Amino acid sequence: MSKSVADKLGKGISPKQFIDGMTKNREAFIGWSDKFEWTDESDKEYFESLNNRDDLRCLILMADWCGDVVRNIPVVFRALENSGIPIDVLIMEEHLDTMDQFLTMGGRSIPVVIFADTGGAVLGQWGPRPTHVQEAMIAFKQANPDRDAADYQDNLAATRQEMGRRYGEGTGYQSVIVKELRTLLESF
Repeated sequence: MSKSVADKLGKGISPKQFIDGMTKNREAFIGWSDKFEWTDESDKEYFESLNNRDDLRCLILMADWCGDVVRNIPVVFRALENSGIPIDVLIMEEHLDTMDQFLTMGGRSIPVVIFADTGGAVLGQWGPRPTHVQEAMIAFKQANPDRDAADYQDNLAATRQEMGRRYGEGTGYQSVIVKELRTLLESF
């Protein structure tokens, strides 16, 4: 059965409402947004060209306490801001029914960026992290299936450090997200 988010279209808050309502990490979020730059003019043109389509909707499951949201969603917002695609932000805790349709490796990982058509049929999704960063978490989950194992927390901490290293200090990861979103959007 194909996924649908029809019941959530128009039920979220806007990106601006999300940012204005942030109680955690707001400065960091705005900081990453302010650092955003188009590194490839053709990507910028592609996202602007989406204005010619009126069949796409975007829903984003997220919350302000999540480090990956703070890193990644400013890029998603900036990439889509001139695309004409309506965005509904769904705060995870208020939309657990939807969250549980979009689990990552069986867990509630955010952000999840969902693209749907005007009827709510899900066309594709992105998240919670750029592929090269997420690969470290996938490897961790495969190597550490037992959450109660003595070394689980230590290994998780090491994995989080590795993910931080893969993100890097600068904004290089942002152009990776732009490319991944474009590849996804071009597929439907």
